[in-house]
Amino acid sequence: QVQLVESGGGLVQAGGSLRLSCAASGRSFSTYGMGWFRQAPGKEREFVAAISWSGDNTYYADSVKGRFTISRDNAKNTVFLQMNSLRAEDTAVYYCAASEIPTREGRHYDYWGQGTQVTVSS
Repeated sequence: QVQLVESGGGLVQAGGSLRLSCAASGRSFSTYGMGWFRQAPGKEREFVAAISWSGDNTYYADSVKGRFTISRDNAKNTVFLQMNSLRAEDTAVYYCAASEIPTREGRHYDYWGQGTQVTVSS
């Protein structure tokens, strides 16, 4: 079992920045690929970013490429999502998730956090 807890969400103006954190506990965090997903009201959950267990490989949705950066600190069992140049359309609940293989498909992830709200005002 892996338990995931997100933090760092909040209200920010368009053009601003936020850094989300996801703290993991339980089974060996460093063996899991990690992903961030988001879900806006009335919309389906969508992939945001993913990172391999080593941190060597990262993947991004086209909508956030160049603005968001995913990273991880295996010594601290934490994965981060640095979000810059935020837009109103980035408003959503953001979830982190753990998978043996980091993919863009949420169905491949085994463990999920409870989510953290990000609201971007225009």
